[in-house]
Amino acid sequence: MTKIKLDENLSRYLKPELERIGNDVDTVAEEGLLGKSDMEVGNAAKQDSRVLFTLDVEFADIHQHPPGSHPGIMLFRPRSMGPLAVNQFVLEFVQNTNLDELAGCVAVVEPGRVRVRRP
Repeated sequence: MTKIKLDENLSRYLKPELERIGNDVDTVAEEGLLGKSDMEVGNAAKQDSRVLFTLDVEFADIHQHPPGSHPGIMLFRPRSMGPLAVNQFVLEFVQNTNLDELAGCVAVVEPGRVRVRRP
């Protein structure tokens, strides 16, 4: 089971789907972090030992979020930004990936490839 924090840009409807396949999920909204800085969101994920799922490219900045300094950051870059397409993209990745292997990494997930920066 992976502990995941969903950033505010991801649909709240993704949470029950990720939980259904065995993950422990909370959201930035549930934590009262809507509108907070990236640093605050990142720190909250780190304090809760949760992998951050996001669409915000600023989280891929390894100078601000160096690999190994957090439980993991998964930046999703789907072709379509529609909520249903994004949800499907994220779900397919989670179902086909051993997230434990990406612990502490910054991963940029694109259609057909995953770029990983390891600690």
